[in-house]
Amino acid sequence: MELRIFTEPQQGATYDQLAAVARRAEELGFDAFFRSDHYLTMGGDGRPGPSDAWITLAGLARDTSTIRLGTLVTAATFRLPGPLAISVAGVDQMSGGRVELGIGAGWYDGEHHAYGIPFPPLGERFSRLEEQLAVITGLWATPETETFSFSGHHYQVADSPALPKPVQQPGPPVIIGGGGMVRTPRLAARYAREFNMPFSSATDTEAQFERVRRACEAAGRDPGDLVYSAAQVVCCGSDKAEIARRAARIGREVDELATNGLCGTPEEIAEKLASFARLGASRLYLQVLDLDDLDHLELLSTLIPLVAGV
Repeated sequence: MELRIFTEPQQGATYDQLAAVARRAEELGFDAFFRSDHYLTMGGDGRPGPSDAWITLAGLARDTSTIRLGTLVTAATFRLPGPLAISVAGVDQMSGGRVELGIGAGWYDGEHHAYGIPFPPLGERFSRLEEQLAVITGLWATPETETFSFSGHHYQVADSPALPKPVQQPGPPVIIGGGGMVRTPRLAARYAREFNMPFSSATDTEAQFERVRRACEAAGRDPGDLVYSAAQVVCCGSDKAEIARRAARIGREVDELATNGLCGTPEEIAEKLASFARLGASRLYLQVLDLDDLDHLELLSTLIPLVAGV
């Protein structure tokens, strides 16, 4: 099982904090550093303020050398598909081909209102997401000697030179996730290289993985072509006192974290990771909420050999 570090900078983070986490995660052998794509805090004052996901990742593309980088997930409401394709391709070039695009329909209405971003109804957001996926992947995959056009309800692209090209071809891996029962599995089957189930129980994760597998079969795609992953908040300690201290630092209770996330010693967390592996997850995103606690990352890195053969 691959382990990835996942951060939530909208809760308050500077670029220097994120870079320190990403570089330490790289040194410790984690597979990737991911960040959310949000513009408004979800509790607390959010200071020093939000940062743009793709500007941050562009900086990290130059400040790291081996770790993979991505979003979990970019909101389709935030950017037009053509400019987003350009941004991601550019960061992929800057990183030497280490970028992944997690993308979703957008859900947090408060951040849209706070920064003047239109927030259409859910059905329209999904419709826009589907067209964005067609445009973004189409632009990346278009041969350099050809142009790309697309005529949709929300977006129209005419004779685009489809530049720049990402290093990864036919494009950076696309990650689609969430608990939607119909459109989400269908979009994953058509466009994604990875499906992610975030912050869910083993039961719900198993059910959603199965929906995605059925959607792949209906689309004529081998369900085994897709990477299946999960995301869980993590709070690890070498003993009960350290676990309690870390839980308090992020404003959570140990019992609640044990129920709704990964909480305990490395050995206890490894057992829960193995339960996700049995459902088919080959990748876990460990959501770390205290970005100043680099010792937490070091302890979490002891999980890597524990789950290497899972």
